[in-house]
Amino acid sequence: MEFLRHLVVLVHLVGFAVLFGAWVVELFNGKRGVTRIMNWGLAIAAVAGLALAAPWGIDHDLDYAKLGTKLVILVVIGALLGIGSARQRKSGSVAPAIFWSIGILTLANAAIAVLWR
Repeated sequence: MEFLRHLVVLVHLVGFAVLFGAWVVELFNGKRGVTRIMNWGLAIAAVAGLALAAPWGIDHDLDYAKLGTKLVILVVIGALLGIGSARQRKSGSVAPAIFWSIGILTLANAAIAVLWR
């Protein structure tokens, strides 16, 4: 059971890596837009994160402050992706504040997943 939980943690981090990797590609190619790959990365991280929030395969209590913080950041990233996609369809570009917030919050959420004990 512990192996399965660690596998889900890996999938969770891969989801953030997909999201952050797509963001970095957009940063370096100069487009600075929102892509479908970012949405897929967010979905992978969200589903795996919700699976990790269930108390299975552990012998200690869950850290609900950490889970709540990560969930709030995840919802904000999702909102920013939605707003950015809508603006991109409408005007052809994403506001720099939205684009940079997506990257910073994604990195922060992955850091919380790894560093918060």
